[in-house]
Amino acid sequence: MRIFVAGSSGQLARALAARAAAHGHVVETFGRPALDLADPDGAAKRIASFEPDLILNAAAYTAVDRAESEEALAMAINRDGAAALAASARKLGLPFLHVSTDYVFDGEKGEPYVETDATNPLGVYGRTKLAGEARVLTEYPDALIFRTGWVYGQDGGNFVRTMVRLAGEREHLDIVADRFGNPTHAVDLADGLLAIAGQARGVASGGIFHLAGSVEASWFDLASGVMARLAEAGRKVPTLGRISGDAYVAPAARPRDSRLDCGRTEQSFGVRLPGWPDSLGVAVDAILDLERNAA
Repeated sequence: MRIFVAGSSGQLARALAARAAAHGHVVETFGRPALDLADPDGAAKRIASFEPDLILNAAAYTAVDRAESEEALAMAINRDGAAALAASARKLGLPFLHVSTDYVFDGEKGEPYVETDATNPLGVYGRTKLAGEARVLTEYPDALIFRTGWVYGQDGGNFVRTMVRLAGEREHLDIVADRFGNPTHAVDLADGLLAIAGQARGVASGGIFHLAGSVEASWFDLASGVMARLAEAGRKVPTLGRISGDAYVAPAARPRDSRLDCGRTEQSFGVRLPGWPDSLGVAVDAILDLERNAA
């Protein structure tokens, strides 16, 4: 398949490009200025010129805290841009996969969320992504939306990269221990989406699905895993302390427990992502390799 990926600089887009050959697909990533989602007609022409078999939207405004003061920009990308891509896919008669987030939930359920649970985003980022889901399905009811969460990898700004950096700068780190989710390696997410892409033309109807790492964790659990891998690599690591998320002051509120039940995706597509204990070491090693190559 020829897959048009909206987004070029983000960690998921990079992972999709890197993993395409392994799935027998041709993936091209497109970002600004070549792809301007504020210009729907121009975007549609750019997409058509590539002659894709499927469109996958990995473009998003993901700066959770900054979104609180940039709501218009976040809405333009997460809602309007997604809608423009969905409309283009419908007009071209192409399957459309769109990536959303666990931050559409408030984290108060106390157990993993299923797709039909009530949404209640706590901040601008979650609200704009939820608005994007709605607009995508309005423009193209057969679109496939995949919510994920806690994405990490060697690229972009993410928790694991931050922990690797801080490990070299600090002797002690206090980490939130009472916030829970599904850490998801960007490479695993890319593999899952590409596997689903190969089945997309056979899907009878669209809708919302959950696609995230299969093992839950707290931020403290994930940080501990990073430090263990760094220690195995011979790096000096800081001690870790546990703190409550209530002590972490940030412009945007985060859900306490945004774990996702991904059973519907596994049942529908036969896709289940690995858990972070199996994938974290790969990500940390890749980050270390990048550091060594940059030195």
